[in-house]
Amino acid sequence: MENNKDREEEEVDQPVLVEEPLDLIRLSLDEKIYVKMKRNRELRGVLHAFDSHLNMILGNVEETVTTLEIDEETYEEVYKTTKRTIPMLFIRGDGVILVSPPQKE
Repeated sequence: MENNKDREEEEVDQPVLVEEPLDLIRLSLDEKIYVKMKRNRELRGVLHAFDSHLNMILGNVEETVTTLEIDEETYEEVYKTTKRTIPMLFIRGDGVILVSPPQKE
C-alpha cells in the first residue's frame, strides 16, 4: 500500500513538460495571471481558457488603464490611472503584449 508521502515524492520527481511557449500559459490555467495589453492597459485575473492566437477568457478581472493628460492650467503632462473590476472578460489575442504571473503591487 502506497502512502501520501510516496505519491508526493513521485509527483516532485516528474518534470513539468514545457515543449512550446503556449505550454507555459497552459500551466497557468485556473491561476491568477497578469496581461499587459496595447494602449497602456493592464489586466489581472484568473485564466479560464485560451487558444493559439492568445485569445483568453479571464474571470474576476481588475483592469488598469493609464492615460496621459495635459493640465490645462500648467500644460504639464499628468498620468491618470483608472481601475475597474469585471466579473468575466474575453480578450482578443492581437492586443496582448505580455502574459505572466501577477506582479506585486
